[in-house]
Amino acid sequence: QLQLVESGGGLVQPGGSLRLSCAASGFTLGYYAIGWFRQAPGKEREGVSCISSSGGSTNYSDSVKGRFTISRDNAENTVYLQMNSLKPEDTAVYYCAARQDPGLLRHEEYPYWGQGTQVTVSS
Repeated sequence: QLQLVESGGGLVQPGGSLRLSCAASGFTLGYYAIGWFRQAPGKEREGVSCISSSGGSTNYSDSVKGRFTISRDNAENTVYLQMNSLKPEDTAVYYCAARQDPGLLRHEEYPYWGQGTQVTVSS
């Protein structure tokens, strides 16, 4: 059974950093593009970043470009989202999701999802 598990969320002050991890079990993550999405209370799910199965292609939403970096270690079956210069508006539940290449920022295109990890940016 294909499973994705996010970790690394927490409470951080504005300007701080967090690194989220998306680990796969039951399948080889390297065969899939991975997207990171977030959803704040009362808002729609938003695409944050995505990466191709090889890691050779990445994409970011305008709201995080220059602050977030997506990467993957297929040997470790894990994808990362390094989040720097965090802002209160980054507060949300963050999800990773998997699909066949290419990576996309549209959540409707992803069939496999993790359970999410909470990120709270507050002083």
